[in-house]
Amino acid sequence: MKKPNIIVFLTDDQGYGDLSCMGSTDVCTPNLDILAAGGARFTDFYAGSAVCSPSRACLLTGRYPYMTGVRSILGGIKTTTSLNPGIPTFASALKDLGYATGMVGKWHLGAVPECRPTHMGFDYFCGFLSGVNDYFSHIHYTEANSHPGINPNHDLWENDERCLKYTGEYSTELFARKGLEFIREQVEKDMPFALYCAFNAPHYPMHAPYKYLERFKHLPEDRQIMAAMLSAVDDGVGEIMNYLKRRGIFNDTIIYFQSDNGPSKESRNWLDERKDYYYGGSTGGLKGHKFSLFDGGIRVPAIFSWPAMVPAGQVISEPCMGTDIFPTFINAAGGNASDYEISGCDILPVMTIGARRDKDCLYWEMGQQTAVRRGNYKLVINGFLRDGWSLPLDPKTETKHEVWLSDLSQDMGEEHNLVEEMPELAKELEEKALTWRRDLEAYWTDAPKADGQLDPNGCCAVMQATYDYE
Repeated sequence: MKKPNIIVFLTDDQGYGDLSCMGSTDVCTPNLDILAAGGARFTDFYAGSAVCSPSRACLLTGRYPYMTGVRSILGGIKTTTSLNPGIPTFASALKDLGYATGMVGKWHLGAVPECRPTHMGFDYFCGFLSGVNDYFSHIHYTEANSHPGINPNHDLWENDERCLKYTGEYSTELFARKGLEFIREQVEKDMPFALYCAFNAPHYPMHAPYKYLERFKHLPEDRQIMAAMLSAVDDGVGEIMNYLKRRGIFNDTIIYFQSDNGPSKESRNWLDERKDYYYGGSTGGLKGHKFSLFDGGIRVPAIFSWPAMVPAGQVISEPCMGTDIFPTFINAAGGNASDYEISGCDILPVMTIGARRDKDCLYWEMGQQTAVRRGNYKLVINGFLRDGWSLPLDPKTETKHEVWLSDLSQDMGEEHNLVEEMPELAKELEEKALTWRRDLEAYWTDAPKADGQLDPNGCCAVMQATYDYE
């Protein structure tokens, strides 16, 4: 059987409710809707973390974030390390299976040379290394804003060289264009390819060209810019899908789409100096948002398309996770996922024969929070609703719950705590979560760790002496 081509589309801070195929009535994503209708749309898919760096580490390696050395957000500065270079990514594993591998977009998994994409299995890279960039100038401002006297950095790279020639080109359009160029090059060579397209939209700063804003001029300002940014993503996905169809290779191409975590309510999302929350993103009725281990922070839109293998029109409620993508890709490409140390499992049988996921529990940790889901039941320990680093804690929205048990089949919004009604189940799941957490901490004590990690309250764990890239 011919090896399938593989494309991953990852969005940044996109809420569960911010696709029209997920129920949104104001965000319009026709190309992603077509992709979902032609394959499998997951209703209960989870990112590996409630923030981006560990979520991305999880997706790339198939491991829980703590096993990658990345448990929280990484800085974007010169000496920030990240994934242990010895840990395989799906790019390096697919490269060993004969694939050409490329990445465009946001990396946010280390800036030192040995931790950059071209040293992590990608033959080609066009994108940025930090966590947040201006969409037009491609300048990274965060460290300069936080530390007076530090200059902003131009953070756009092609392979390992800083790239100035795309200044002024809107990031979402640039990454879609460069991704398509990579695909075309491999198609002309008749090479199987794997493309990781990590859009930075709709992460702040909230930027979109006028043509996208005009599509949603009827919406309130916060919501308009969110819809516009996602519309640009959808256009880019559509351009790549249409090319694959024209070349007759769409049916033999795996296309996977996911958001890295839930929507942000940080006040800096809007960059207008106000300290109120940002109201543009939607969790689709889930509780919490980015930074929280309630489902609004970790349950994400996910779509898997492979017309040659995956039946169309599926809506799958089986709980799955970002750890499952690595083994699914490797097995689909003719490799053996059992050769790798991974936390997830191949979920292709879930999509092809209606099987259950091979592992019954999903786990998360974020700061003091720990969570576990088994079947329809989810338990969160020390859960809170994280509303943004730049705002003071509000007791009305930052209520901390020592133990919270929900039946997600009946209570999608995690509104009703079942701990007193189901004490035995709560105790069983709590012990599972705490055992996993104890094993995690024991592993973390001796494991290689990325520096420059930020704790959940936004404090840098390892301060750096220099902020400029080489």
